[in-house]
Amino acid sequence: MSPRRNRPKGSGASGRSADDDRSRYGGRQSTESWQGEEWSVRHVAGAGAEGRAYRCPGCDQLIPSGVPHVVAWPEHAGVDDRRHWHKACWNAKDRRTTRVQRSRNAPRY
Repeated sequence: MSPRRNRPKGSGASGRSADDDRSRYGGRQSTESWQGEEWSVRHVAGAGAEGRAYRCPGCDQLIPSGVPHVVAWPEHAGVDDRRHWHKACWNAKDRRTTRVQRSRNAPRY
């Protein structure tokens, strides 16, 4: 009996394919339409989100390092326009209203 093979067959000299690199570093990427504009949306796994915390524009809360989230930016925009969103906030972006900033003592009605 021969030993079990741990590496996938035909994956090249490095042992990883291009698809593995994309999923490891960038996650699954797609294009979505929002606010009359095309957006590039990348789903980042928790392991790929190491090193830095981000502020979600949907809920204005921090996304801690190592938490899976979504990175979205307009299709024809630069790197500076990328925004990191919680997955739930990105999915609920059409149902959200503009956030009204209130002081602590302001009434909620």
